[in-house]
Amino acid sequence: MSEKKNIARAAGVLGAATMLSRIMGMVRDMVVSRLFGAGLYTDAFFAAFQIPNMLRRFFAEGALTSAFVPTFSEWHTTKGEEETRALANVCFTALTIVMAAVTVLGIIFSPQLVHLMFPGFSGNPEKLSVTILLNRLMFPYIFFVSLVALCMGILNTLRHFFTPAISTVFLNISMILSALLLHDRFRVPIVALAVGVLIGGVLQLTLQLPVLYRMGFPIRPNFNLNHPALKRITLLMGPSVFGVGVYYLNITVGSILASLLPEGSVSYLYYAQRLFEFPQGIFTVSVAQAVLPSMSRQAAVGDMDALKESLNYGVRLTLFITIPAMVGLMFCATPIFSLLFMGGAFDYAKAQKCGVALLYYSIGLTFVALVRVLVPAFYALKDTKTPVTSAFIAFLLNFLFSLLLMGPMLHGGLALASSLSALGNMLLLLWFLRKKIGRFGGRAITVSALKGIAASVPMAVAVYWIMGLIDWSTTGRRLLKGGVLGGGVLAGIVIFLAASHLLRCDEARDVVALVRKKLLRR
Repeated sequence: MSEKKNIARAAGVLGAATMLSRIMGMVRDMVVSRLFGAGLYTDAFFAAFQIPNMLRRFFAEGALTSAFVPTFSEWHTTKGEEETRALANVCFTALTIVMAAVTVLGIIFSPQLVHLMFPGFSGNPEKLSVTILLNRLMFPYIFFVSLVALCMGILNTLRHFFTPAISTVFLNISMILSALLLHDRFRVPIVALAVGVLIGGVLQLTLQLPVLYRMGFPIRPNFNLNHPALKRITLLMGPSVFGVGVYYLNITVGSILASLLPEGSVSYLYYAQRLFEFPQGIFTVSVAQAVLPSMSRQAAVGDMDALKESLNYGVRLTLFITIPAMVGLMFCATPIFSLLFMGGAFDYAKAQKCGVALLYYSIGLTFVALVRVLVPAFYALKDTKTPVTSAFIAFLLNFLFSLLLMGPMLHGGLALASSLSALGNMLLLLWFLRKKIGRFGGRAITVSALKGIAASVPMAVAVYWIMGLIDWSTTGRRLLKGGVLGGGVLAGIVIFLAASHLLRCDEARDVVALVRKKLLRR
């Protein structure tokens, strides 16, 4: 099977597993919004969860994965299974020691962390104290999820994608059950969510270990901390923290600045970000995770033509998926919140404010997605400096735009600043990558982008008209709302695919062929 088909198949498996996880995540957020709304306690929870979650995204899923996978893949290709197994155990042992220390320090210094990251909470003693309590309860999550990320890197290199992608389902289930069953057991009901996060982290790790054992990689302590590959991974991780994590750093900066805005702003951005990450998690992260092992293997054997082909295909597949998703989210932002979140402590005014944030986040969907695909190309080539340079510039852009826009646009301005920063980061990465490896099919990529935009125009018209058929400010009528929103999404997909077919989009044919093959197998 060609590398292109491997990437498409892996992305399909990841997408299917992640879709289930994201659906459960949406159910989780619906439960949270109904029980706790968007105010003091949700601001406190989302802020407290932001700290270990930020570390997870920077170090675990970001720097660790980007540094570990290319090195582990090269080791697996050139050193044999015995040496590779030893490397896996050395990395697991070292990470366990480091993350245990980080967790203890995080719990001890939670008050200082909260004061530093959310200065706007200092004027509300109750919000501040609840945030510190929740952060201390949830900080051990970073320990478990970092080990999960390492297991994910091993399994993805071995071409097993399903289990790592589906593991977050257990986090969501744990949080849902804890919120529903335990919220009336605590003086501060939202503490139940923190308990759910901790249990979910344990479940995620527990799910990975038996799969590794079955695939011939049982995890055992190995204290050979002078292992040469471990040193290389550590050196790669330093700059990778900033290179991969700049998008999440921008989101964190947005939350910090949102703490200075009217109450509820942190929650509006969180709910919008969660829905924004739905297509991100299903499609773009899946493509990025699928293409990284392929590019790492190709770079390890010096096959630059194959690496360029994999990168080109990953970019075109990302454009094909994210352009219509971006348009759909922009037109469906407030209707989505009206259908899924309105009720209980969450009214239409909150739905509109969340919709504004989602609209501005959606503008950057394609830019963020392409960054996720382009950065691994640099790491596959063992270049960690270039993404850091680009990321630093993007970070400065985000901070500047945030300060300029948060005054007139409030939380919407912070979301728009994130999108503009992602655009800058994407353009810089494309420019640097072309200088580094030469042409990698820019004309084909441009044609794919133009076809995706053209196919999205009739889709946008249809979705806009369908969304205007009912009044989304009314409570209840969920069956009607669901029918209209679902019908609009389905119509949009059908129209986009039909237009893509007429425009002869290669990616559309690949996706249809993959789905058809899967159905025939069943």
